[in-house]
Amino acid sequence: MAANTKYVELAKQLHPRLQRFFAKYPPTQILPSSTRTNTIKDGATPNPFLPHKHPVTEKWQNPEFSLRRQAELVKLAREQGVEELLPFTSKGTEERIRNRVEHGLRVRGTGVGQSVKGHLHERMLATKMEKRRTAMLGMPRLIREWRKVGRHKWNRFPR
Repeated sequence: MAANTKYVELAKQLHPRLQRFFAKYPPTQILPSSTRTNTIKDGATPNPFLPHKHPVTEKWQNPEFSLRRQAELVKLAREQGVEELLPFTSKGTEERIRNRVEHGLRVRGTGVGQSVKGHLHERMLATKMEKRRTAMLGMPRLIREWRKVGRHKWNRFPR
């Protein structure tokens, strides 16, 4: 009995939104094994983060929590250190990491050996700077030649 009061005291220190969530949907880890069913027909509540079929009408019911609210609950639970007590959600840390490993970053040009297309001026920048560098290295020769020939006989930038 002392262990139960300890858990109750820990639960009271949680964020109020998490307290309300766990009051309505207690974690399966703390429920007795007889009530750990995943179907509505047995009287258990379904996962509030996933759509489910109504037992009587056989129609699909939307999840009780939108993806935005799921993400907010997961963030709160992660801050409080109780994320593993939440039911499965696509917004959970483990699922996000698994999805990132499976699909990668999904941004074009970020893979191995790829580069982002960029604007024309960005793509031409390397060649433009190389031309400018070679022109600057040839500048002393050009100045000497200009001084020899003079201004009036100068044809435009001889090569």
